[in-house]
Parts: sequence; C-alpha cells; structure tokens
Amino acid sequence: MANQGFTLWFTGLSGAGKTTLAKKIEKVMLKRGMNVEMLDGDVVRTNLSKGLGFSKEDRDTNIRRIGFVASLLARNNACCIAACISPYADIRREVRANHENFVEVFTKCSIEVLTDRDVKGLYKKALAGEIKGFTGVDDPYEEPENAEVMVDTENESIDESCDRIIRYLETKGLMPAAPGDDISADEEARILDKLKALDFVS
Repeated sequence: MANQGFTLWFTGLSGAGKTTLAKKIEKVMLKRGMNVEMLDGDVVRTNLSKGLGFSKEDRDTNIRRIGFVASLLARNNACCIAACISPYADIRREVRANHENFVEVFTKCSIEVLTDRDVKGLYKKALAGEIKGFTGVDDPYEEPENAEVMVDTENESIDESCDRIIRYLETKGLMPAAPGDDISADEEARILDKLKALDFVS
C-alpha cells in the first residue's frame, strides 16, 4: 500500500470540474485503503478563511492557508486533496515549494463552455459587467505551465479525466493499483511516454 503523504492540488476556473473530480478521486483512494483528507475551496472559505474578500491579497491569503494545512497533512502521511481556483501562478509556486510531494492537476475548460454550463448564470453576469472581479473574465486566471497532469474537461468525460489522474498517481507510486490491476514497469513507461507526448504530464 502506498503510504507516502502528498498533496493533489486541483486548479482551474469556476465550474471546470475541480470538486467533482476531487470527490471521485477521493472515493477511489478510500476504497484502496488510503488516508485521505479533502479541502474544498468553498468549504475552506466558510470555515478557515471566513471574513476574507476577493481582492488579490485576500485570495492569496486563502490559498496560503489551504496550502499550509495541506502541507501539514502530507507531512503526516495523508493524501490531501485540495480543490480551489487558485488563479495566481506565484502563490501556487509558493505552495508547491512548501511540499515535498506535490501533484498539480490543471482542469482546463474554455469560458464559452463554462458559460453554457453555468446554471447560476454567474459567467453571463460577469461578462455583462454585472459582477466585478470574476476570475477568468475581468480578473486573471494564470494557467499552469508545468502541471503534472492536465485534464481537458471540455472534451473528455469525468471518468476519462479521473482515470488519467489515477494512472499518473499509480505510475509515480503515490497510489496503489486496484487489486488485480498492477502495472508492469514496461506498461508504466509506455503510459508515461504517451501522456508526455500528448502534453498531459510534464
């Protein structure tokens, strides 16, 4: 069983599938006997970062807090799954630097598709100027340049994205293979080469 602590950090625009994927991965990890804790951005804002606004300074403070808690959990051999927009590259690098084992997952999806999916209509309001400081519209989202895994939630299913992440964790020895599904060294190399060729992993 893999018992090495690490943080699995999901970043991406609102509605791109971070929390959905994180919860699905969490269930798989629990079934495989892993010690897992999940930090969802919205939940953390309610409990750990209550009172913070959405200025860059407050957003940075929120991400630092999530990163700090995640690093404590990882140091104690837990797998911490963090799902938060975390729009600024400098703070993501700062969080990464405080981890020994850090896996960044970029959930990529276009504004056009996110707007169509948005049942609350927040993207449409932001695009119309009714909401200010909305990430990806009038506040920047800086895409990761070297994320360990990139999932294209616009063009692939949740199951496909989930499988991509699980395979990466398995090949890195961070997640035990499913019973009866151990991966040979040759198969591991083949999968990694294919993912690298598709620019899904670095």
